[in-house]
Amino acid sequence: MELPADAPSPPEVRGRAPSAPRLRIVTWLTAGLALVLGLTMAMTAPHASAADNPYQRGPDPTLASVAASRGPFATTQATVPPGNGFNGGYVYYPTDTSLGTWGAVAIVPGYSALFANEEAWMGPWLASFGFVVLGIETNSRTDGADARATQLLAALDYLTQSSPVRNRVDPNRLSVMGHSAGGAGTLMAALRRPSLKTAVGLAPGAPGNSLNMSTTKVPTMLISGQNDGTVTPSYVQGIYNTLPASVEHAWAELAGNDHLSFTRPNPTEMRILIPWLKIFLDNDTRYTQFLCPLADSTGVSRYNSTCPLVPPGLPTSPPTTPPTTTPPPTGPPTSTPPPTTTPPPSGAACTATYRTVGSWSGGFQGEVTVTAGSAAINGWTVRLDLGGGQSISQVWNGTLSTSGSTATVRNVSYNGSLAAAGSTTFGFLGSGTPPAPTPTCTSP
Repeated sequence: MELPADAPSPPEVRGRAPSAPRLRIVTWLTAGLALVLGLTMAMTAPHASAADNPYQRGPDPTLASVAASRGPFATTQATVPPGNGFNGGYVYYPTDTSLGTWGAVAIVPGYSALFANEEAWMGPWLASFGFVVLGIETNSRTDGADARATQLLAALDYLTQSSPVRNRVDPNRLSVMGHSAGGAGTLMAALRRPSLKTAVGLAPGAPGNSLNMSTTKVPTMLISGQNDGTVTPSYVQGIYNTLPASVEHAWAELAGNDHLSFTRPNPTEMRILIPWLKIFLDNDTRYTQFLCPLADSTGVSRYNSTCPLVPPGLPTSPPTTPPTTTPPPTGPPTSTPPPTTTPPPSGAACTATYRTVGSWSGGFQGEVTVTAGSAAINGWTVRLDLGGGQSISQVWNGTLSTSGSTATVRNVSYNGSLAAAGSTTFGFLGSGTPPAPTPTCTSP
């Protein structure tokens, strides 16, 4: 709990000026009373933002803190015996019992792999940032994605209902994560249990399974490797394209990483993963600044997201300084018109699709999806003709220039290169009524 920086000053003494000895006594008493009251308030009053969100834990994050290999919480771990629907594993958790319960994530390894050999490095790392982590071993090392989904959900039930740490876990803040076939199992688990707060697929692959996520209700992150020959970028793109616009989602492709990069300590992965889990397990929007836009693109070859990444149940209005804060709109949201798309000419290098994410009195939030044509592109430019009284003030995942009523948005360093049929999105805030533009896309 953070203490106030200053104790209250002594109350002002009004009326007839007292004599010098009496003045000293009164001053001493009032100052002493103020000090006692100040200390009492400091020990009992929570930080204002923490009071608004009981799951917000730890100091305000920085770019350095989310990239650190350990967070602010001391941790311990225990072995989980086989049974309860999975083959045992390991649980990692914060030792602090004064802050209430914690959100939890269950992790499953890939085909033929052991958690102990390939993902155990993640346990204490994540727990030190304020999560309970259960890494499971599968009933058979050759279990398919479907079986791994079943075991992930069984692991969460065990964790919240009968495990020795069940009193440390919030049963309403649960998530799943896995690598390769375990990543595919993670996405299947999200389809089966829509109450999950988030799902993270690490190079999620299931040969012969298209992993259509169009019906998911769970915020989803995909993290893959640029040089992965097993779960290729185009395969991950196919999964990403099925995620519904109504559900928050993101995809980070790690530059130079292969399929096994996720089985050893990976700082680039973690500095993206930790803010994502903080946002969706803890509703901690202090971490949005690291993903909307991506604050550090070092080691990231591609990044797409549905910024501003607002957890379900929180206000969906846009930030005043996108995308680090999310104040409420000045008026009730209005209905969202359907997306408008510019029909591409034959052989177009790219196309652009616009949608209004939300609107309020005097303003709106828009989003444009840029999709490459039949060939890969390296750089794109989108132009939107706005109506009278409309203007764009702030853009993320793109750079803005304007000329009269035409707004031009160009790619930034991390989202300009798109594979054939690949896509990325940029968002913006505008003033006036929501437009119905017909955006055009060119490359380069």
